Amino acid sequence: MLDVEFTQLSDVGLVRDHNEDYVGHSTPGTTVHGGDRGWLFVLADGVGGHDRGEVASRLAVETVLNTFQQAKAGESLTAVLPRAIERANQQVYETATGTGPGGSSMATTIVACGLRYNRAVIAHVGDSRCYILRQGKAMLITRDHTMSAEQVRMGLITAREASASQTSHVLSRSVGSGMFVNVESTEQQIFEGDVILLCSDGLHNSVSMEDYAGVVKPDGVLETAAKRLIDLAKERDGRDNISVQLIRIKEVEAVGMYRGRHYKLR
Repeated sequence: MLDVEFTQLSDVGLVRDHNEDYVGHSTPGTTVHGGDRGWLFVLADGVGGHDRGEVASRLAVETVLNTFQQAKAGESLTAVLPRAIERANQQVYETATGTGPGGSSMATTIVACGLRYNRAVIAHVGDSRCYILRQGKAMLITRDHTMSAEQVRMGLITAREASASQTSHVLSRSVGSGMFVNVESTEQQIFEGDVILLCSDGLHNSVSMEDYAGVVKPDGVLETAAKRLIDLAKERDGRDNISVQLIRIKEVEAVGMYRGRHYKLR
């Protein structure tokens, strides 16, 4: 069966007086639940400069986890995760607009990673990221939903110009900023020894992919690696909250598909 170990850490940083990031996870209680539902890891970063970012991030994570836990046994993660984030968007948006005259501008980014059998499904909105560390190299799985990143994808500016752009941190979409949200998702095959890294921009804005691969050793202690990554971010910047989840794949369950149902290959 799929077997993982994980750690998560969130730090307020060096400047802010409270933490607007929030992390959470759902683990299967039994082997049966592991096959029927799997594992879920979620990280959210309340949008800075908006009202109650810490409320938005916590509400979004808790809604995603609740939706995942209530999903029909065996339902595809590619269906569950986008739906869960859409529900989180609705919850954050309705909470914001229900605060009184004019409402508030609560919003958050979010990235969620569901694991089952030998597959990872990643769904996200905003610029919180997911990487896979494999054989000493880090691969970025998500793409940022920022104004400058969208301009790069359209060929309007170069990646170098984007990094220096005043819109480099301006989100093009976020959870709670509107009644509806476009959730981006992808599916990846995972292998024994892979480490999945979820993080907020407080980490990836100051710590490189080369740093990830250097700090997170194949047989190293995940808690130590997470703390080192947080420390690196604080040494180099520290102006933002910093959050990271590290999930090591210890064993996968090879499966096939026949008439819409999974079956074991070994």
